Amino acid sequence: MAFYPHVGIVECKCHERPPDHDTPALQLDRATADGRVEFPHTGAQGKPHSGQGANLPNPVVKSGDWPARHACQTAPAHAIPSPRPAHAKRRESVTVSVLSGSSILITGGTGSFGKAFITSALKHLDPRRLVIFSRDELKQYEVRQQFADDPRLRWFIGDVRDEKRLFRAMHGVDYVVHAAALKQVDTAEYNPFEFVRTNVLGSQNVIEAAIDAGVKKVVALSTDKASSPINLYGATKLTADKLFVTGNHYAAQYETRFAVVRYGNVMGSRGSVIPFFRRLAEAGESLPITDLRCTRFFITLPQAVEMVVDTFDSMQGGELLVPRIPSMKVVDLAQAIAPGARMHDVGLRPGEKLHEEMISPEEGRRAVIVQGGKYFVIQPDLATWGYRPPADGVPVDDGFYFRSDSNDQWYSTEEIRGIIESGL
Repeated sequence: MAFYPHVGIVECKCHERPPDHDTPALQLDRATADGRVEFPHTGAQGKPHSGQGANLPNPVVKSGDWPARHACQTAPAHAIPSPRPAHAKRRESVTVSVLSGSSILITGGTGSFGKAFITSALKHLDPRRLVIFSRDELKQYEVRQQFADDPRLRWFIGDVRDEKRLFRAMHGVDYVVHAAALKQVDTAEYNPFEFVRTNVLGSQNVIEAAIDAGVKKVVALSTDKASSPINLYGATKLTADKLFVTGNHYAAQYETRFAVVRYGNVMGSRGSVIPFFRRLAEAGESLPITDLRCTRFFITLPQAVEMVVDTFDSMQGGELLVPRIPSMKVVDLAQAIAPGARMHDVGLRPGEKLHEEMISPEEGRRAVIVQGGKYFVIQPDLATWGYRPPADGVPVDDGFYFRSDSNDQWYSTEEIRGIIESGL
């Protein structure tokens, strides 16, 4: 049974799951006048762009066929949403997340994503307990002050390299967000095994501790660098992705399930290029661009948090979710931050790509579009834990890949400036 806003209760028993694995109700956006629903080929924002990687399906689905693998056919045709603009703020939803009122732990909780997640969770999810697990005492102190020692927050000093400490912190925890990682591409090239110890061995420690502690679900944060990696950071994150997906085999006889979210550069995160460009522009200096042809995926912190919450609500275990978001040219980003500023080409750094990729052609063979075009799901190769293809999944075209230079959605300079000025 699911609740659809503006429609009411819809009875469905053909895909029943245990209560903790219920698929959340879909929000409604639009339908055509004759009751049919179209999956848009492009989002509401951005400019169409041709390219081999932009060959997304555009099926038309009649109400009696929704979803394609859904036997009961009771859901209304207009229950399939159209994708929202990538920078749109999250709307208040009548559905209740599985995270609401639960006990949650986030590793790396004092970073940019961690602070955004804490803010959103305290406001919208009212967790029974939210454990912040991180290794930096000073950052924990600063974040404690930021949230005025909210009594729902718990603070654990610890490192993901320490499995015993993780197990202790996860005692009584329902859900885990794994955000801890070493992330600087150039630093990884000079300190490779430190990245392996944190990003690979630390991820395995999270998996082991979560299973032993009886955690219900774990969502791990990944990066576009993990798709067809050419640098050590990307290689460690790809390995971590594989560990979390295949960790479901390891946990098949237990309650714990693992999923991964993969997204691009985060606007406003610590180390973001935005404040760096602003400082240079204010000093009247030229802005250094690694390559004037560079394109990137960008996502806002609220979008990233929303994606993680959506994953907890919909996951079975084994999914790798990718947001369908626009690309931008790095030169457009620079001009949005500092209109008219001078720019100069400094060349790509070691391990840096000219264009970023979030789904490789090989991964594209296992990809489907879900939630009306909001996300891609890369499905697991082998699933002994009972994984089933998503009921609303629409396969992508043969040869599909998702790369920043061949995207079908693009941010304009004006749109980028609007996002920056909005503070997202």
